[in-house]
Amino acid sequence: MFPVLHVGPLSINTSILILLAGLWIALWVGVKQNPTFAHSSSPYETLVLIAILAGIIGARLGYAAQHISAFINNPIALITPSPIMLDPPAGILVAFLAGLVYGYRHSLKFWNTLDQLTAPAAVFVSTIHLANLASGNAYGAPTQLPWCVHLWSECRHPTQVYAFILALGIVIFILYTARYNFPAGFQFWVFIGLSALARLIIEPFRGDSVILFGIFRQAQIIAWLVLLISLFQISKRIKPIPKE
Repeated sequence: MFPVLHVGPLSINTSILILLAGLWIALWVGVKQNPTFAHSSSPYETLVLIAILAGIIGARLGYAAQHISAFINNPIALITPSPIMLDPPAGILVAFLAGLVYGYRHSLKFWNTLDQLTAPAAVFVSTIHLANLASGNAYGAPTQLPWCVHLWSECRHPTQVYAFILALGIVIFILYTARYNFPAGFQFWVFIGLSALARLIIEPFRGDSVILFGIFRQAQIIAWLVLLISLFQISKRIKPIPKE
């Protein structure tokens, strides 16, 4: 793992560097798909910026709520630029709600907007796995396989690499299907469904899973529910029409 990159006297958090690069690539993909995405007057650009800021704040506050005693003793830690002290589910929820409010106030079509943001989101999600690899988050279960990585005094599955490979495949599929005209929401639900399927595949190799009743993995239960909802939504939008 490479949590810190040393450049001369500077120490740079590698995870943050990867996430910033991932955000730049994601926005570039968004512009390639829709040139108006980069216009200063584009509602999509503003929506993305608002969602990112709201997501970061929400993720930090969500983490602080779970470790409130630590932040009461050291409140300055709330503004520490550490990707470890973030709660992704809280960040995603707050980012979604912020984007929803902005989209409603500017009369953006809900499903069309989600489709516009799907490819950039898929790209950014893939870089999150690389950031996890650098920081050691989302680590794997112990294994003796030749390609294991040494972490936390154990040789473990490189689950971050597995997840990145699957996420990269999702990006390719999303970009491929973008050549067709599907009903609004198709791209979004394909991304959600494939992401849930990827989590189902990766979860048995994870070493940090939350276990319910001593047998069920919480992430797999959620992923199954998300996958079923996604398949239902995709089935309603499955008739593609090639672009002319």
